[in-house]
Amino acid sequence: MGKFERYLSLWVAAAIALGIGLGQMLPGIFRDLASFEYANVNFPVAVLIWAMVLPMMMGVDFSTLKDVGKKPKGLMITLIVNWFVKPFSMAALGVLFFRYVFADLIPAENANQYIAGLILLGAAPCTAMVFVWSQLTRGDPNYTLVQVSVNDAIMVFAFAPIVAVLLGVTELSVPWETLILSVGLYVLLPLAAGVALRSFLLGRGGEPHLHRFLSHMKPLSIIGLLGTVILLFGFQGRVILSDPLIIVLISVPILIQSYAIFALAYGAAWAWKVPHNIAAPCALIGTSNFFELAVAVAISLFGLNSGAALATVVGVLVEVPVMLSLVAFANRTRGNFSSD
Repeated sequence: MGKFERYLSLWVAAAIALGIGLGQMLPGIFRDLASFEYANVNFPVAVLIWAMVLPMMMGVDFSTLKDVGKKPKGLMITLIVNWFVKPFSMAALGVLFFRYVFADLIPAENANQYIAGLILLGAAPCTAMVFVWSQLTRGDPNYTLVQVSVNDAIMVFAFAPIVAVLLGVTELSVPWETLILSVGLYVLLPLAAGVALRSFLLGRGGEPHLHRFLSHMKPLSIIGLLGTVILLFGFQGRVILSDPLIIVLISVPILIQSYAIFALAYGAAWAWKVPHNIAAPCALIGTSNFFELAVAVAISLFGLNSGAALATVVGVLVEVPVMLSLVAFANRTRGNFSSD
C-alpha cells in the first residue's frame, strides 16, 4: 500500500466528520443530492462507486476466467460463510444483545427494530465495495469478479426467503427494482466499461500502456471511496447525531460479527491453503455488506425514521473503518499464505 493508502483510515475519519458537518450546514444541497434516485438507488452515490470499482474492472481479463474453476476453494468458502453462517450469526447476535445484554437500556419495540436492521445487513453480502478491498489487498480481479457475480445471482433468489424466515414473517416485500438496478449499476455497467477501456488501451500500446494507465487511475478508487463516505454521512448525519448512545449499542454486534466472520473465512482459507490473492477477497466479501440494499429494504419495510433503517445506517458507519483494519491485517499476513 502506498503512503496515502496506509493512512486511509485517517482520511475516512475526516470524510465522515466532513460529511456530517456539511450535512448539517448545507441540508438543502444534500436533500437535493438525495433526491436524485430511482428505486431507492442514489445516482450520485452510484457515480462515486463507479469511480471506486472501474480501475478494478479494467484489471479483469476474460481470457483467464475459464481457469477460475480450477481453484474452487475460495468460492466454496465465500458461499458457505455468506449463505449458511452470516445471516444466522447476525440474527443471533442481534437477539443476544438487544433482548438480553442491552434489554434495560432500550424499549422492547425498539429492540425488535434494531434486530430487523441487523438481519437485513447480515443477509446482504457485499457487491461493489469489495472490489476496492480486493484491490487494496492485491486480490485476483478475475476471481473477485466471479465471487461477486455468483453471490449476486444467489442473492436474487435467497435474500427474501432468508430475511423472511429470520424476521418471522410470511410475506416480505423486497424492492426487486433496487436489487436488480444496484447489480446493474455497481457490477454490470462498470464491468462493461472496464472491459471496453482495457481492450482500447491494449490495442493502443499493449500491457505496458494498460499498467501505466491503471497506476494513474488507482487514486480514483480512493477518491470515490472518500466521496461516497462524505455523501452517505451527509445524508444520515442528523440521525447519527440525534442519539449517539444507540449508535454505540448497535455497533457492538456489528463489530463482533465483522471480525468473527472475517476470522472464520480467512482462517478456513489459510487452513485449506488458498492463495492469498484469493483468500483475502473471499474473506472480505463476507465481512462487508451490501449496505445500499439493506438500507433500501429497511426503509421500504419499516420506514425512513425506523430503528431498522437506523441500524442499517450504523452498518455503513462501522463498515469502512472495520474493513480498512482488516485490509491492513490481510496485507501484514500475506507471507503466511501461498502465492499461487
